[in-house]
Amino acid sequence: MTEGRFPEGCVLLFGGSGGIGAAVAKCFAAAGSDVAVTCYSKPDAAARVAEEIGALGRKATTHRVDVRDSGEVEAVIDQAVAAHGRVHSIVWGAGPLVDQRMLADTTHDQWQRAIDVEVHGFFNVVKAALPHFRAMGGGSFVTLGSAGHDRWPDKDGLSVAPKAANEALVRGIAREEGQYNIRANSVLVGVIEAGMFLELTRQGAFPPAWVDEVRQQLALKRWGRPEEIGHAAVFLASREAAYVTGQKISVSGGFGI
Repeated sequence: MTEGRFPEGCVLLFGGSGGIGAAVAKCFAAAGSDVAVTCYSKPDAAARVAEEIGALGRKATTHRVDVRDSGEVEAVIDQAVAAHGRVHSIVWGAGPLVDQRMLADTTHDQWQRAIDVEVHGFFNVVKAALPHFRAMGGGSFVTLGSAGHDRWPDKDGLSVAPKAANEALVRGIAREEGQYNIRANSVLVGVIEAGMFLELTRQGAFPPAWVDEVRQQLALKRWGRPEEIGHAAVFLASREAAYVTGQKISVSGGFGI
């Protein structure tokens, strides 16, 4: 019998209630995986994502978690395992709305919050998930990073710097945990017409001059679509990428080349 793209069980998606996260969740469902969606402050949005996944014929559960709390992270992994039998993949896409500031204008509190949520939060997830992945004979981590690693975008340091720390952790997981058939990869996210980009646009963070400048830097002269991030995440988590680890795919329209 032909194996499916994923083992039995679910993908556990941290940050699944936002615009990009919701699209990623639905891409996994369309590819044949059940989904556990976490959120912190948007339970109604997470519930809507779960309903849409159910309409695709897959099982979906929702879980609230503060990723800064290691105990809550451990509990949510246990909940996902109890509901789905196994977590075969974890997609890390959690993060706060990022203030657009030059580094010199960034406050200590803003920096601390960004590191606490994105870096300490991801470490909490990795620490809690590794025993389960080892016990099940393997697993996959996929992080949603930033295309700003290829070319620094002014005022976006509160997003790019924490994600750069996670890129290093991804490589460490790949190196140290490969012996247990545990893989780790990342998707570098460009300007995607969803979620944080749309919210910051509504707030006036991106004036017309910024839009023109960024579009000039793209090889593909359009903004990305959230499902394009989902397709890359699905590939990296799937059996099709079983020999891929410690790598990154930039889904950014050629930003930085």
